[in-house]
Amino acid sequence: MSSSTAVPGQSPIAETAPQSLCALEPRVPADRLVAEMVPPPRFDSVRFDTYVPDPNQPSQTEAVGVLSSFAAGLGGAHATGSGKRKWFGKKHAAPTGPRGVYLDGGYGVGKTHLLASLWHATPADPSLKAFGTFVELTNLVGALGFQQTVQTLGGHRLLCIDEFELDDPGDTVLVSSLLSRLVEQGVALAATSNTLPGKLGEGRFAAVDFLREIQGLSAHFRPLRIDGEDYRHRGLPEAPPPYSDDSVTRAAYATAGASLDDFPALLDHLARVHPSRYGALTDGITAVCLTDVGPVPDQSTALRLVVLADRLYDREIPVLASGLAFDRLFSDEMLNGGYRKKYFRAISRLTALARDAKVLVAQ
Repeated sequence: MSSSTAVPGQSPIAETAPQSLCALEPRVPADRLVAEMVPPPRFDSVRFDTYVPDPNQPSQTEAVGVLSSFAAGLGGAHATGSGKRKWFGKKHAAPTGPRGVYLDGGYGVGKTHLLASLWHATPADPSLKAFGTFVELTNLVGALGFQQTVQTLGGHRLLCIDEFELDDPGDTVLVSSLLSRLVEQGVALAATSNTLPGKLGEGRFAAVDFLREIQGLSAHFRPLRIDGEDYRHRGLPEAPPPYSDDSVTRAAYATAGASLDDFPALLDHLARVHPSRYGALTDGITAVCLTDVGPVPDQSTALRLVVLADRLYDREIPVLASGLAFDRLFSDEMLNGGYRKKYFRAISRLTALARDAKVLVAQ
């Protein structure tokens, strides 16, 4: 529906009124939650042959070869008896070696590219492969329950977990228990992980720490080291300055498919929507416009915002905002606490999306 809307101090805008995320309460069926566990849109087209190894880092070339072979070995039909499958071309035999790989490397060496390439290369129907971040996996368990998640994913060939997070002991135990059950049913695993609290400055999370934290699962993972220089800028990028409320509002009305919300109201709304539905919350949204952005008031709210930032970044949805710059969202206490890695990631991703949104104002 079109309308003529007046913005204070500006001439009327004859455009379609933007949507409001606060007005949406998506109901996502369980089968959609699982079906959406695929590499995000920005990794739709990545493959092993689009990964360009650094000639000075032979481990990168080796990783491509090992992962290609691993993917090829996951194409066998289901074996009979006790839910086991054929692995690496062996018939009628339970797997004896590691049935998982852990990509061990610093930031910016292409771990997610390789993980998504593994998913694409595995010769199985997409319905038999799952790809998601650690947070998405814990949200799936929260939405479906532990037993239903085991039943749903237990028939898969491969589960890829990006950004395995170890800053919450309860979630680590939960996911470790889930993966143990899935391994028993013959599901192959592949993972990357984030830096432990206190090790942010090291720029990487070492395989030995990962294997120690997942305890009984360590025997199922083969660490695969990927050396290399970070191809991205290290540290926090400077966030672009926020726009005025009028500029954000005008851009929202001038952009087909945009949403327009007051930031404090959106934070309140996120508390009423399960994080597993944040992706569905952005269905059909081409740009997110926010007014009155301010400091995030508490850690629970901040962690919900992190999940929304991840979903927006995965879907490459630009974010235009007024108020406070995104690099000032979180307090010093938050940025120095146990969840700081998540907050740094959210700032980096929101900053990138804010830069993408500049073209909206120029229209």
